[in-house]
Amino acid sequence: MINRKLLMAGFAAAALALGAAGAMAQIELHNTVTGEPLNLSDAGEEGQDTPAFKEFIQTGKNPYNKEPNCLANGEQLFLSMCSGCHGHVAEGKIGPGLNDDYWTYPDNNTDKGLFETIFGGASGQMGPMYGAVNPDQMLQIMAWVRHLYKDGVENAVWLDDEQKASFKPYDGHSHAPKADPAKTPEACKASE
Repeated sequence: MINRKLLMAGFAAAALALGAAGAMAQIELHNTVTGEPLNLSDAGEEGQDTPAFKEFIQTGKNPYNKEPNCLANGEQLFLSMCSGCHGHVAEGKIGPGLNDDYWTYPDNNTDKGLFETIFGGASGQMGPMYGAVNPDQMLQIMAWVRHLYKDGVENAVWLDDEQKASFKPYDGHSHAPKADPAKTPEACKASE
């Protein structure tokens, strides 16, 4: 006969373990083209210890989309790393446009999907960017790209309800709003 106390203790331990694992669950990241799992350790540790990246890896949502003080650094990163192919305001050049509601890879309309493409690369000339920018910087670039979005709010699935209510399409002015140094997260301060 099974000892009920041992059985109950086993169930309690299993529930505790599942609860702890659930609290630390991370989103799964996959290569945009092949579907293979992405390995974050390929990027090294830098940029994975920020509060924003930790939130992103748990939720799949980019917290910098709500942080206007990170746009200036996101713009500089985008201009130095991405604009050669995607255009100065993400209008597209060699690479596709990123400021409208057409996505070469439909999952890029989500923060998780766009991060997967930036981190792991895609078809054509879009190679993995984890060797050029760290994961936190990728989130800042993504926030800048989202800032440049010029089409209808109904297709901007990365926005929450509050953001959708106050959404204004990009008006063609290419510069980020001036950051408030006192409110800018450390990770978003431009490195000199």
